[in-house]
Amino acid sequence: MTGPTGFRPDRPESVFTYGAPGLKFGVGARHELGHDVRELGARRVLVVTDPGVAATGTPQEIADAMRADGVESVVFDRARVEPTDGSMVEAIEFARSEGPFDAIVAVGGGSSIDTAKAVNLLVTNDGDLMDYVNAPVGRAQAPTNPLLPLVAVPTTTGTGSESTTICVLDVVSQQVKTGISHPRLRPTLAVVDPELTVTQPAGVTAAAGLDILCHALESYTARPFTSYEHKAAGERVPYCGSNPISDLWSEQALTLMAGAFRTAVQRGSDLEARIQVAMAATFAGLGFGNAGVHIPHANAYPIAGQVRDFRPDGYDADHAMVPHGMAVSLTAPAAFGFTFDAAPDRHVRAAQLLAPDADRPDDASQFLPDVLTGIMRDVGIPSGLAEIGYGSSDVDALVEGTMKQQRLLATAPREVTEDDVAGILTESIELW
Repeated sequence: MTGPTGFRPDRPESVFTYGAPGLKFGVGARHELGHDVRELGARRVLVVTDPGVAATGTPQEIADAMRADGVESVVFDRARVEPTDGSMVEAIEFARSEGPFDAIVAVGGGSSIDTAKAVNLLVTNDGDLMDYVNAPVGRAQAPTNPLLPLVAVPTTTGTGSESTTICVLDVVSQQVKTGISHPRLRPTLAVVDPELTVTQPAGVTAAAGLDILCHALESYTARPFTSYEHKAAGERVPYCGSNPISDLWSEQALTLMAGAFRTAVQRGSDLEARIQVAMAATFAGLGFGNAGVHIPHANAYPIAGQVRDFRPDGYDADHAMVPHGMAVSLTAPAAFGFTFDAAPDRHVRAAQLLAPDADRPDDASQFLPDVLTGIMRDVGIPSGLAEIGYGSSDVDALVEGTMKQQRLLATAPREVTEDDVAGILTESIELW
């Protein structure tokens, strides 16, 4: 693999890393959780979920099944959809007061799983949440103690949090979405049961599905691992750039989504489509959880963090919010137009995987953006930033938030300036 234009390391990296949780996938997999946590040596477990998922009865069903297998279970059901530093602190304080626990089981979307990661970090390590949040927002401290086993049971398809080393949150006082990143945050086991997603509303399926697509596309177009300076073993980070293993997962995720995504949104009861999308989400998570993501995700953090009054369809939330996958997708077409010159063949290949019957346009740089906007229209994603409440007067503040995400921007296949981000955001105000 060769580095893209603009990255000429004196001593190119020759090593890439790959990590993944244990995986149990299939219809009915959730029924085996009692056995799974006992195999991890757990006898007292904290179940972390959110009010909407709790209302379905699934977390309590899982807790009861674990109790029947001899595992004591305590349920925390107040994880916030799109978690904040405050909501995570509430969960951490609950866990500290109710503990100790032998393991943690997260049941829900990325919000519940990310909350469980933060809880796991802070019940096993000293300090407070901001000690561990990425710089410059927080102090970027690394954990010194091992974490508890964490079992992630996703009930949505898209976030990939069940596979990754990342925990995402809004820091309300700074109006920015950021995260905590460390290999010890990666779940021990991901239990992916596609049956849990059958009742997922169309709006949630659409937003989460766009997150799958962007995970796969961003990791596939990320800087190659060989474009970085060679690192010492202790300096390597989970996001190491595109590499042969992540590429395979990303390509398979795009292929599966091309065939099943629209069906899963339009006919949510189609179990086969749900299985394919759940598999795509798993593959994409295994890809980006190692290669990394870049500009669309960096833009998404301030887009979600600075929202004023937008309420998305399908989400039972008591606050304004832009779902993560929606926030990511809204600047993705413009972002991939911007990154095209760094790796033209990869951008064209990705478009062909997503739309195998589409004709390649004369301007190849618009092939992937055109394919993406077509999918977004078909599944009902807003037509641009304007539809969720942003205009040209908001661009400067959004740029400021994006530029704080240097951990993500460092994975982009081109150097990214403030003017570049402003151009991408401006182009994304109205997509069609």
